Amino acid sequence: MTGLLWERLRAALAEHHDRPALGDPEGTLRYGELLSRVEKLRAGLGLDGWSGPDRARVALSAGNTAHYPVALLAVLAAGAVPFLFDPQWGETEISAAVRSCGIDLLVHDRPLPVGSAGPARALNGPLFLSEATGERDRPELLATTELCRYTTGSTGYPNCVEFAGTAVIGAATGWIDGTGLGPEDRILCFAGLANGLAFNTSLVPGLLAGSLLHLAGGLPSAGHVLRYVRQTGPTRLTGFPALYASLLRRTAPAPELAGIRVAISSGAPLPPDDARALRERYGLAVANYYGIAETGPLTFDREPDPARGLGAPLPGVRFRIPDGARAGEPGAIAVRSTSMGSRYLNAPGVLERRLDEDGFYATGDEGYLAAGLLHLAGRSGKLINVGGRKVDPTEVADVLRTVPGVTDALVLEVTRSDGDKALGALVEAPAGLAADAVRAHCRGLLAPYKVPERLAVVDRIPASSIGKPRLAAARALLEG
Repeated sequence: MTGLLWERLRAALAEHHDRPALGDPEGTLRYGELLSRVEKLRAGLGLDGWSGPDRARVALSAGNTAHYPVALLAVLAAGAVPFLFDPQWGETEISAAVRSCGIDLLVHDRPLPVGSAGPARALNGPLFLSEATGERDRPELLATTELCRYTTGSTGYPNCVEFAGTAVIGAATGWIDGTGLGPEDRILCFAGLANGLAFNTSLVPGLLAGSLLHLAGGLPSAGHVLRYVRQTGPTRLTGFPALYASLLRRTAPAPELAGIRVAISSGAPLPPDDARALRERYGLAVANYYGIAETGPLTFDREPDPARGLGAPLPGVRFRIPDGARAGEPGAIAVRSTSMGSRYLNAPGVLERRLDEDGFYATGDEGYLAAGLLHLAGRSGKLINVGGRKVDPTEVADVLRTVPGVTDALVLEVTRSDGDKALGALVEAPAGLAADAVRAHCRGLLAPYKVPERLAVVDRIPASSIGKPRLAAARALLEG
């Protein structure tokens, strides 16, 4: 039995049958062609006679090509629940997600860690299907859950957020209505489709609105971005702050950017000086998108300006901030939205504890509302923002402690010489352990962005008389 999300998406694919839907380096698919490919892959998944204890749980780990949305839609069409894995995950993250969420099958376009899955069977294009192996927990899914995405949390492994079909649709329709997305839009997306930035602003909204979504791979260097812009003529551009920083490092004119009506940045607020420079040099106004994995997209500004903060709440979004914060004094931000996740499948009670009696979620951010616009002032939580991606220092420290010879580890945010933030780590180990060996160990287990950029091996991590880490002294060792 299929869910509400697939029924809405199938209706959109049929409605826009003759319009172009997806573009990647292999070419462009129309909506009717997309629907045909989905039906073909659905049959190839072999789930029609599924006899498991409940709905099949299918993980999707693939890069940004048209094969990704085809696979996602095929899993939904088969009545299974897709679990969207970050394709940059390493062995630690993949194994933890498979084990803690009871994954049955994995659709993937790259080799999987040994021990997490059985032999791979070829599907369409670069995709393969593997059966999950090994001991797995199987926490019960909510009856309303139609899709699961992941976020870095406080548990030391990726938290799996359950979403009802109504929540995914609520996120997409709120974005469509709040930003004016329509069938004539051409979206160029450089963010990974499993990430909320792409999923909530480009993938599902684009399909429901009948837009054309161009999927770009590779590093978002200025030359790479501009080549795609020239080839696709986008009206919307989606990317992390690093994309826009790369454009500013280019000194030559870029008239091709003038046709972009909406440019979206997320993960970390775009520095105000960068935003001003992009507008002055290229006429490109970049809107900071504010969204949270657990709550979906929250704000947008049709008149982006650093002085206007992160924009106004999207349809279906309500903020709750202490009354004093409305006069410009930062306060703890809580939010309720029609796109909220239900709970963490593999961390019972953790999300629920962040909800108040009225269902407002404590974001961990601090800020204030001014003239109906949200302004951020900092973060009260412990997650570290690395290039727009949230990193749980507990997870990284746990991996560092598995390095032979390491007795303890401390992971923290540090500042580079150019002022940007980076991930740093101190590892406590006997003399002779090389930092490069520690990084090599991490690369085999973690996504690349979770490998500490600044790393030092020390005899002892600085600590107070009661044993708590001395963060200032630790940063001095890494930033000096």
